[in-house]
Amino acid sequence: MKSTTALNSLPASYIRGGTSKGIFLNRKYLPTDHSEWPSIFLKIMGSPDPEHGRQMNGMGGGVSSGSKIMVLESPTPTQAAAGIDAQYTFAQIGIEDSEIDYSGNCGNLSSVVGIFAVDEGICVPRQSVSSTGETLGTVRLWNTNTNKEIHTTFPLTSDLRADLDKGQVSIAGVPGEASQIVLDFVRPGGARTGKLLPTNNPVDQLTITENNISRQYSASLVDATNPTVFVDSEEIFGSKYLPSEDVYANSGSKVLHNTIENIRKAGAVRMGLDPSAQAQPKIAILGVPQKNSSVPSDGIPHEIEIQALSMGVLHRAVPVTVGLCLGVAGSVEGTIIHKILQQTRSATTNQSDPERLRQGLIRMKHPSGIMDVGAQFDEEGSAISAKVIRTGRRLMQGVVWL
Repeated sequence: MKSTTALNSLPASYIRGGTSKGIFLNRKYLPTDHSEWPSIFLKIMGSPDPEHGRQMNGMGGGVSSGSKIMVLESPTPTQAAAGIDAQYTFAQIGIEDSEIDYSGNCGNLSSVVGIFAVDEGICVPRQSVSSTGETLGTVRLWNTNTNKEIHTTFPLTSDLRADLDKGQVSIAGVPGEASQIVLDFVRPGGARTGKLLPTNNPVDQLTITENNISRQYSASLVDATNPTVFVDSEEIFGSKYLPSEDVYANSGSKVLHNTIENIRKAGAVRMGLDPSAQAQPKIAILGVPQKNSSVPSDGIPHEIEIQALSMGVLHRAVPVTVGLCLGVAGSVEGTIIHKILQQTRSATTNQSDPERLRQGLIRMKHPSGIMDVGAQFDEEGSAISAKVIRTGRRLMQGVVWL
């Protein structure tokens, strides 16, 4: 396609992956000239919407987790020779402005990219059989934003399409149960910077100047699946326990948000990233479990609490890539995450379950519930895999009008 002059619609699918929803497009329906993509993406989402921030004129929902687009295509010959089944590009669309951010990846939507690739006939899933005799399909993906390989595995129907309604698992932030999707980030370290610890330090001191007063904040700057700035709750709130989420929305929250954003920008600079890019790096504030925290039905309490902000707004759950980044950083000695886990695990016995530790599993609590993340390392200490369980649902297939 060379021009969008006469174009008023595009074939598209609307799919939920994890706690995000987005528009999925086959690359063959888009203009060959990438400079024409931004205007198309903005029209699809209904951006910019500076007055209301609701994206009422498009498919966006006024929140970062619903203002996303995935573009899929066949692998290059070189990628195919290396075992890649499909490649994809993620675009985070601004809500109140016209910004389109390609600097990172979306872990939630990545969980259903392989499903869309199979639906579109871009690839055929690699078949395997689970220990319970279930037929599974795996799609090996290449993310162009981070230049990383990602595998997604899901149940298959008899005609080799994804079966998403088996009622196997539930995830926090989404009602009901659905089929289990395993998302595996291969060699997740250095997604943007090329290094798991971009500064080589497990903790850095970031200097923030506000109202002519300078203060240092300790932060772990970690780049795994997506770069993230991790800060201890005591640094922000003066308590090892995270506050109620209401603190981010009360009348005095503007000062808090400015401080958090300035820390994020300082971390971006130290990591060698663009501080003006709103989507990357993310920032997350960490705390130890509250004393009155409830224990899940499996009897395993969570080990760490997290409040993550995405594009300046508290995420109602946690971005999967931030969760996975935490999962990797938890095994890196000296990071804020590692220190909190040491404190938590030394205080209880069942959180130090040998099998969970062997699998590298960490259980975190976010504003909507619990998420388990895991990471595996090789003998040299390099992260070889970061995994998380997601669910997904096809919501719509048809055309999106421009």
